[in-house]
Amino acid sequence: MTPMTDTFDWPRIADDLNAQGWATIGPLLTPATCETLKALYDQRERFRSRIVMQRHGFGQGEYQYFANPLPDPLPRLRARLYEGLAPIADGWAARLDRPGFPDSLDDLTAQCRAAGQTRPTSLMLRYGPGDYNRLHQDLYGDLVFPLQAAILLSDPAEFEGGEFVLVEQKPRSQSQVHVVPLKQGEAVIFAVRERPVAGMRGDYRVQMRHGVSAVRAGQRMTLGLIFHDAS
Repeated sequence: MTPMTDTFDWPRIADDLNAQGWATIGPLLTPATCETLKALYDQRERFRSRIVMQRHGFGQGEYQYFANPLPDPLPRLRARLYEGLAPIADGWAARLDRPGFPDSLDDLTAQCRAAGQTRPTSLMLRYGPGDYNRLHQDLYGDLVFPLQAAILLSDPAEFEGGEFVLVEQKPRSQSQVHVVPLKQGEAVIFAVRERPVAGMRGDYRVQMRHGVSAVRAGQRMTLGLIFHDAS
């Protein structure tokens, strides 16, 4: 299996991320590849752990973290996305007075290992009727790459509800909600924890959280690509 495209409009993606904290990209995966990946969900040996969300107060539904090695085409896709996102992440880090990031995903993984973050964080989520995901941030340790991706594996005709939701909280302002519709195989890139916003006195931090609204009918499956590993 190969990604549907390796050519991305990085200037447009960077502009969207800087303007609103998220950007759509894709389609990254063909419908056939989406279906092949979805079929892996019941192959338990492919995953290192399974989380039932209601047991932890995360929402309702479940997800599983992939074990290494990740299935094709995820290693190449993660590396290619990271290569384009690293300069954007570096720009954010400089604006927020934080350390920068290496150019390659292999080097970031090495930094994670040195920090005691050794568990893979790519995951697949499955939602049925009534399932949802509360607003959260995917941090997993002290070393956090500030951008991540979610790819819709299901055809939107297969489910109702289940909207991908982003909420940003600017200081001294009410929360702003973004609802991002996706096609099968399309991705949204978004801020993991915070993003810089230019203000009258320089840049300031805007907190962001993401989640999924309740699925009313059908089944929704998503692939999450997080670039830092977990402790």
